[in-house]
Amino acid sequence: MSLSQLFLNIAPYVKPYRWLVILTLILILIGSFTAQINAWVLRYTVDQISNLLQAGKGLQEGMSILVFISVVLISKEILNSFITFGQNYYGEKLRIFVSRDLAQKVVDKILTYKLAFYTSGGNQPGKLQIRIDRGIESITRMVQNFFIDILPLFASSVVALLMMFNANFYVGLVGLCNVPFYFYVSILQANKLKGARRSIRELRENKSQGILGILESITVIKSFIREDIESEKQLGLQLSLTAAQLRTRKISFLFDGIKSFIEQIGVVLIIILTAYFVLTGVMTIGAIMFHILLFNNVTAPIRQLHRIYDQMNDALIYSEGFFDILKADEQTEQSGYYISPEVKGKFNIRNVCFTYSDNDEPTLFHINMDILPGRITALVGLSGAGKSTLINLLDKFYHPDSGEILLDDVSLEDYDMEFLRDNIGLALQKNHIFNGTIEENIRYGNPDATYEQVVEAAKQSYIHEQIMTLPHKYETSALSLSGGQQQKIAIARMFLKNPPIIFLDEPTASLNAISTEQIKNSLDAIKKNRTVIIISYSISQIIDSDIIYVMKEGRVVERGTHEDLYHMEGTYKKIFDAMARSLNIDKISKTLE
Repeated sequence: MSLSQLFLNIAPYVKPYRWLVILTLILILIGSFTAQINAWVLRYTVDQISNLLQAGKGLQEGMSILVFISVVLISKEILNSFITFGQNYYGEKLRIFVSRDLAQKVVDKILTYKLAFYTSGGNQPGKLQIRIDRGIESITRMVQNFFIDILPLFASSVVALLMMFNANFYVGLVGLCNVPFYFYVSILQANKLKGARRSIRELRENKSQGILGILESITVIKSFIREDIESEKQLGLQLSLTAAQLRTRKISFLFDGIKSFIEQIGVVLIIILTAYFVLTGVMTIGAIMFHILLFNNVTAPIRQLHRIYDQMNDALIYSEGFFDILKADEQTEQSGYYISPEVKGKFNIRNVCFTYSDNDEPTLFHINMDILPGRITALVGLSGAGKSTLINLLDKFYHPDSGEILLDDVSLEDYDMEFLRDNIGLALQKNHIFNGTIEENIRYGNPDATYEQVVEAAKQSYIHEQIMTLPHKYETSALSLSGGQQQKIAIARMFLKNPPIIFLDEPTASLNAISTEQIKNSLDAIKKNRTVIIISYSISQIIDSDIIYVMKEGRVVERGTHEDLYHMEGTYKKIFDAMARSLNIDKISKTLE
């Protein structure tokens, strides 16, 4: 991303606060003139005192000069205090407002993106987080410093240079010629550092993702005693990051030395030239200090260029990733406009094929299914058969590569997204629990539900009695519950939503036998008069289904009732017999006898 592109991207977020910008610009203009007062006062003082000494006069005659310069300098400092305060306050205020708007905008945007955005390469949670955090931080810091440091310094530099030209053309020319060399070296420095900074960004993202992976996998790491391996992985990233950081500092220090040399050459030339003009009678002695101070004001922003370029390069590097997230419009979920007066829940899947990404192998091949309303449909197959993928397509998380899915004889693509998902309940093998109370997590199913309705949903999922034994009852943090209890909370959330269509993807997989039986009773109750699609390795859940589709390697290979499929002696019979053997049905039967 170029600097002009960066400013174009930031402009819409700064525009609402243009009055802050205008106030800051006014203060900058005033400050750029007050910054030159010291040079004028010093020249006046040196010349006046020199004249007094030549005339043989002393302190008594020069007292008026001291009073005058004291009043001028103190007044200037008082005025500068207000100007500096205004620049800092308005600059910080602008930074805070822009930071808030950018943060909210990126949250609003990522909530609209398809699931494919989060599963594609490079968009893991840790990497996304560091791109967002670093992007906002670097962009808003640059906006703030633009008005606090960059503009004031450059405005002061331009005014000082004009004053130098006004006083003496040749001295002004020396001051002006020094600037391009400094800028040229600074641009070379920026170009040298660009690749290294991008490398540092990627290493930081990988480091953040690695730490997040450790935290998420800590139980597995400890159970396999793999702490050393994970430590070595992080050490490798740390060493690479350290090497990249040292490389950037080495380049920076080298170029900073060159820039310092260029600046000092300019000071030497100014001293020599002004001394020559004083000796030839063109200038007064005070003009020497006058031009040196003005030249210092000209070179002040140049001395800050390394820091300014550092900030700008940070902003360019991190804003690139940030605005890639913010402008991934092709990843936005596409919603239709159709809203049905009544959702019955009849799905017709016609010749559907699907691939997760261009680099992946196809996941589904020419799927044809008829899911009847008010019936229970089971999807059976080994892991990787495409069962969960099909659920994702029915929930419109992904879109088919080809073929069509109809809901109540209307294409799923035509349905309003919010309306569709509001009429579908989804219970997964591992449902997400939010950081909040039990009541807040259950109410997520219906934000407008009353407390009594929340309690009733908890009773339906057989978690109410356990909640009432907790010290804070429904105000207890849901994250403190066991995995099985959290699953019941998630299912209570679905009871509260009360949708006409339910997708169950291994909802009892993480529960013990008693909890499984309780949830089965609850699910049996909620299944009545609803369209239910269930993925399960539970024999009891499968044989209760009205129709079963058997999937293998992304294809439907069998369909029918439990009895019909079992007597086909095909894929279903192999899976069912394996389930029965895993439960040790023969021994259980003898025990029950």
